[in-house]
Amino acid sequence: MDEYAYEAFANREEPIPVVALDERPEDHLSNDEGNDHFEVPGDERKRDRFWRQGKNLRDTFKNTKEKVSERNASVQDRLLEKLLQQVIPIEDQSSSKDSTSNSQSEFVSRPSFNITTMSNNFRRFNARIGVVFVFQTKAIQLLSWKYPTHTLSFLAIYTFVCLDPFLLTALPLVFLILGLLIPSFIARHPAPPSTINIESSTQYPTTGPALAPAPTVKPAKELSKDFFRNMRDLQNCMEDFSRAHDKIISLLGPPTNFSNEALSSTLFFFTLTAALAMFIGSHLFPWRILFLVTGWTLTALGHPTLQRQFLATHRTHIVPHEQAAQAWLNTWIAHDIILDSAPQTREVEIFELEKLSAGGEWEAWLFSASPYDPLSEIRIRSERPKGTRFFEDVRAPEEWEWSEKKWALDLWSREWVEERIITGVEVETEGERWVYDLRYEGEEGEDEGDDETPRKEGKRRVLPSWEEGSEGDGERGRRGEWRRRRWVRMVKRRWAQSGSDA
Repeated sequence: MDEYAYEAFANREEPIPVVALDERPEDHLSNDEGNDHFEVPGDERKRDRFWRQGKNLRDTFKNTKEKVSERNASVQDRLLEKLLQQVIPIEDQSSSKDSTSNSQSEFVSRPSFNITTMSNNFRRFNARIGVVFVFQTKAIQLLSWKYPTHTLSFLAIYTFVCLDPFLLTALPLVFLILGLLIPSFIARHPAPPSTINIESSTQYPTTGPALAPAPTVKPAKELSKDFFRNMRDLQNCMEDFSRAHDKIISLLGPPTNFSNEALSSTLFFFTLTAALAMFIGSHLFPWRILFLVTGWTLTALGHPTLQRQFLATHRTHIVPHEQAAQAWLNTWIAHDIILDSAPQTREVEIFELEKLSAGGEWEAWLFSASPYDPLSEIRIRSERPKGTRFFEDVRAPEEWEWSEKKWALDLWSREWVEERIITGVEVETEGERWVYDLRYEGEEGEDEGDDETPRKEGKRRVLPSWEEGSEGDGERGRRGEWRRRRWVRMVKRRWAQSGSDA
C-alpha cells in the first residue's frame, strides 16, 4: 500500500489550467514553464531508499530551522517590517481589550500585519491547501469528459436528484460512507492478492486485527514536490481569480452603474418586470425538468466535440448578427426609454444688510447668509457680519448651479421672521420689505447692542417678538442701526460627468 498517498493532499495530475477569458499576452501564460521537474514519476511506490533513511534526519533539521527562524527573523524582514509600520497603522489592541472587558469574558485578539507572521501563515496555508486543488482538478476532469464513465455516473446521480430533490439530504451521508469510511477501512484491511502461496498466506489472514495503520492526512512538507505543486496551483488560481474579477466587472459595470443611464434604465425595467413575473408565476414553472435539462446541457457542452461544434455555430450564425441586434436594442432604447431629465432644484437665500450712518442715511453694507438679527450668535459676541459686497460675488453651493438669471425679493418678510423666531424687529409688510432692529424708550443714549439697559424706573423692558409696520407709518420706537431683507434664487444640481466621482 502506498503510504505517501495519505501524507498530504496535492494535485499530482496535470497543472490546473489558467482560464483565458480574453486575449492576453503570451508572457502571462508562461508561468507554468519550469514546473516539469515537479511531475511525479509513473510509479510512486519506487521511492528513493536513501530518502526513506534520511527522512527522520531531514524532519529534525527542518523543525530546528523553523524554531530558529521564528525566534530570530532575518535582517531584511525586520527592516521591511519597520518600514511598513510607518505606513500601516497598528491597531491598539490594549484599548479595545479594555473597552470590551466589561461585556466579554474572553477577548479574541488578531495580530497586526507582520512580515514574519505573514510568511509563516503562508507556508502553513500552502501546505494544507492541496485538498482544494485536488477537488478542483477532479471537477475539471469530470466536466471535461476526460473519463466518460465518471461523467455519466455524475449525470445519473444528478438526474435522480432533479427528479427527487429529497435525495439531497442523503447525498452527504453517501459521500461520507463512500469517500471516507470505506476507503479508510480498505486501507487498514488490505485485500489479499488473487493468488498467494503458503508462506504469504499468513500475511493476509481472513480474520483478526487490522494489518495497516489508520490513514491520516498530513500537511505537505516544505521543499517537497507536493509543496511546490500547491504553490504552482495557487499562483494559477490567483491569476484565474484576477481575470474572472476583471471580466465580471467589465461585463456588469457599464450596464449597472448608470454611466449610460438609458442602458441601465432598460436593464432595470426588464429586471423589475422579470422579478414581478417570478413573484407571481414562479410556482407554475416545472423546475425539476428545467434543472435537469440545464445540468445535462452544461455538462454536455464540456465535451470537446460539442465544444468545437458550439464554437463553429457561434462564429457562423451568432457573430454576424451581433451588430444588428445591438443596433436594434439601441434604437429601441432611444425611442421607448424616456428619462426624467429634470434636475433636482433647491431655493437659495441671501440677506441684504444695510447700516444706519451717523448722518441718518442707510448705507449698503453687504450680502450675508445670516439675517444678523439682534439675538443672533454673532451679534451677542459683538462680531461683525460676514458676507460679500456685491450680488455678483455670491456663488452657488458646491455641485449646484444657478437655474435663474436674477435674484428675487422675498415679499413675505413676516413668514421668514416667524420661521426663525426673530424678536426685537419691525417688519415692513409693504414697500421694500425691510426688517428693522428696534430700540425702545428708556434705552436712548445707551449702547446700541445692550438690549437689557435698565429704565429710569429701575425696571427692565421685555423684548417683544416683533412689530408690524409699513412704509410711511410713524415709527413706534427708535429704529436700530441695522436692517435687512431676504432675496431668493433657484439652483439646480449639476450633472456629474460620466465616469467621474459623484
